[in-house]
Amino acid sequence: MVFWGMSFIWTSFLLKYFQPVTIIFFRLIISASFLFFVIFLFRLERKIDRKDIPLILLSAVFNPFLYFLGENYGLKFSSSTIASVIIATIPLFSPIVAYLFAREKLGFMNFVGIVVSFGGIVIMLFHKGYTPETGYLGIVFLFGAVLASLFYSAMLKKLVVKYSAIILIAYQNLVGIFLFLPLFLIFEAGEIAAVRLNVRIVSSFLLLAILASSLSFVFFTHSIKLIGINKSNIFSNLIPVFTGLFAFLFSLESFNIQKIIGIALVIGGVFLSERTRHKN
Repeated sequence: MVFWGMSFIWTSFLLKYFQPVTIIFFRLIISASFLFFVIFLFRLERKIDRKDIPLILLSAVFNPFLYFLGENYGLKFSSSTIASVIIATIPLFSPIVAYLFAREKLGFMNFVGIVVSFGGIVIMLFHKGYTPETGYLGIVFLFGAVLASLFYSAMLKKLVVKYSAIILIAYQNLVGIFLFLPLFLIFEAGEIAAVRLNVRIVSSFLLLAILASSLSFVFFTHSIKLIGINKSNIFSNLIPVFTGLFAFLFSLESFNIQKIIGIALVIGGVFLSERTRHKN
């Protein structure tokens, strides 16, 4: 969640120079190259059963294809903080998807944690003097990303039983490259020649690809295997906390007592959601 929180800042910066599909396309090329290098280096098993190929292809349609389209176009029409707040609503809808596809159930404390944590997000967002920084189009794209993420999590739950996280993310990002290739060639390829690369642009691409698109997804995929869809998605509430914190540290946004209270509630909600009661 730290890396994903930072990704909104890196992407917002790159959107000053590139269109959304261009950012995603090169982000996935770097990410897939990095992951397959790691797989080759450590001689990890790469074989995929034929019967699982359709599900892997379908999961790649939802993430990275639909999710990143929604997230990046949402960021184009909004700020990094607002985008991260909307993405953090994933846990609110996660129980429905988890029940429909994986028959997972949440306990009372899990629901309390979700409510408390989301309350913290609301406090962070709707402070005194707040004016929306995004139009309806940005919100529609971002909630589209939320929906794509939920269905992706449900598919991932079935795949992590058989395959390691790094194998799944490597193949899904590889498929994502070919899904984005036509859009890149048709709509945005001609624009990149006008951009002069600098250290910050290159470093932002590398950080997005290696930390956010590679390591974060590998960690998250493994967490679904260990603790399930619901509990893993609850941690998404921490994304706007990290986005707001790093935006403050980089002097991109202000920080006040209201944001501090919101952060405390978000962290407290995550703690409550992870509580388990043991019978004697």
